[in-house]
Amino acid sequence: MPLEYRAPDWETYKMDVHQPHVSLELLEQEVEIVDGALRFLQQTGILPHTDYDHAKLLEHRAAVAEQFEIPWTAITHRQQRLIYAINAITQPSVMIAAGIFCGNTFISNAGAAVGPGAVYTARDLVGIEIKPEEAERAERNVRKLDPTGVARILAEDAVPFVADYPGEINLLYLDADGDKARGKGIYLEILEAGLDRMPTGTPVLAHNSVNCAERLTKYLEFVRDPAKMKASVNVILDPEGLEVSAR
Repeated sequence: MPLEYRAPDWETYKMDVHQPHVSLELLEQEVEIVDGALRFLQQTGILPHTDYDHAKLLEHRAAVAEQFEIPWTAITHRQQRLIYAINAITQPSVMIAAGIFCGNTFISNAGAAVGPGAVYTARDLVGIEIKPEEAERAERNVRKLDPTGVARILAEDAVPFVADYPGEINLLYLDADGDKARGKGIYLEILEAGLDRMPTGTPVLAHNSVNCAERLTKYLEFVRDPAKMKASVNVILDPEGLEVSAR
């Protein structure tokens, strides 16, 4: 059986995708549930510890709510906190996020290193979005929080970009869609394109591990195979899910 961490109310914890900044629960409950997931990820060896700056996360959240143009998003507050925390804990020098739409999922990762939520210094934080118009909007959003350019958005195909990336990749976030035949199944192609440059322990985060599980069958089989990856946990905080794996 695959390793899972389930919030008790994951099926009913549903957001209005057009109102992403509305809280669905008390902050204390959000923290408790996400902290439980982080502890489970530590117990499985995916995370080295569970400590992150809660106040910085809230500063990041407020800045995104004030400055980002987000037409819609499925990233709940729980998911945002989990993604931010994993980046804050592992502090990847190079992070690549594939399939970032308006940039909200990207900045949930990159916000641990740039903007008001920054807790460490990164070298290169890259968001890949294949649709040029969405990449342009994401870049505009990101520039509001990061004037330095460490966080950047490119209108590229994630598979060749990751395959050609010169150097180590220290965290990979997957939320891309392939063509009609592949859909979310493209996750495995992206992962395999960069696997040889991902050091042992590199986190890989794959969104939609629950609601798109059927399309992700081959990907999930791969990351849950101990011969290929160190460990993998399906973190189910909401109906979308996030598969969190370690190289």
